[in-house]
Amino acid sequence: MSQIHNHHTGTKKITCPCLNDYRRIALTPIMMKCFERLVMQNIKTSLPNTLDLLQFAYRPNRSADAVISSTLHLALTHLENKDSYVRMLFINFSSAFNTIIPQQLINKLNLLGLDNSLCNWILDFLTGRPQSVRVGHNTSNTTTLSTGAPQGYVLSPMLFTLLTHNCTAKFSSNHIIKFADDTTVVGIISNNYREEVAQLAEWCGTNNLSLNVEKTKEVVMDFRRNSTDHPPLTIDSSTVERVSSTKFLEVHITEDLTWTTNTMSLSKKAHQCLHFDKSKSPSTHPHHILQRNHREHADQLHHKTLQRTVNTAAKIIGAPLPSILDIFLTGCSSKTNIIVKDPTHPSHSLFQLLPSGRHYRSIRARSARLLNSFFPQAVRALNSNYPALL
Repeated sequence: MSQIHNHHTGTKKITCPCLNDYRRIALTPIMMKCFERLVMQNIKTSLPNTLDLLQFAYRPNRSADAVISSTLHLALTHLENKDSYVRMLFINFSSAFNTIIPQQLINKLNLLGLDNSLCNWILDFLTGRPQSVRVGHNTSNTTTLSTGAPQGYVLSPMLFTLLTHNCTAKFSSNHIIKFADDTTVVGIISNNYREEVAQLAEWCGTNNLSLNVEKTKEVVMDFRRNSTDHPPLTIDSSTVERVSSTKFLEVHITEDLTWTTNTMSLSKKAHQCLHFDKSKSPSTHPHHILQRNHREHADQLHHKTLQRTVNTAAKIIGAPLPSILDIFLTGCSSKTNIIVKDPTHPSHSLFQLLPSGRHYRSIRARSARLLNSFFPQAVRALNSNYPALL
């Protein structure tokens, strides 16, 4: 099928000091987008069960929520050990989708067992693409590209996901968790962690991916009383910035593993939408913002702050809204049932029935951090038929 499209420039930044801050966005016909979705569905049904369990994108019963829950549980569980700490590296790729080498991708699709005709179509789809760039009323000359799957292609995130399917941790003490191009390395032993990062950088070089060290961030969780300074991490002779908080899949992850920063952000975002009335789009309603983002925790500060926001919203719109606790329990029930019924889910093993067959084995926790996190609370909710947890 022929491709007819041009490129607009897009950016996440309000001001762009240089041309590299702009990104190309492919504009393709609606018919082509529909066809891409059909191909994507075909690919999803053809993927083997051996695909990396820690790649959450385009997998049944997986979501960004599951990424956050799994990532934090790995960290919290390790921090239960004496004299332990955790380092998390939040990877940023430079123009990730635009650097895909089609033939290299096809080789990996063949290894995954995808049909030859489907692989040939994808190869033809990604090569020999005539493109131009339009800025305002100015349009560039047309050039032909045979590398990458630019922003705007429906298939681009999935193709990148399949390209990185074999990007896995070398050491059992580390974990590489992926959601399309959102990637984090959870390291629980510093020596292997540094070697793991070096291996990841080498893998990226082999697969024509470039780590953007400037935008890559590291967060260190260390609650030891006699903790020492941690030497900075370097990638390709560049030092990775260590931060106290960073945003991962729209959730603020902090070095103290509290939810204060994330709660304040959610509350602020919801208050910005309080001027919308009931006739506005549900996606912009403050209740839906809190419902989408009330992922993990039910501690007192988190609960009370967001509940005040819901109460304010209810007064403004003149209609009752579910409480934050109801939202949490409903979401907890829904997500837990999905995990329990899916043996392939990476968190399925956390829900083990006791010999009686009526209750699940509790997750042992010495610290309040782990005790109040999602999975221990989910097990308690299952065992007590979802009572109030606060």
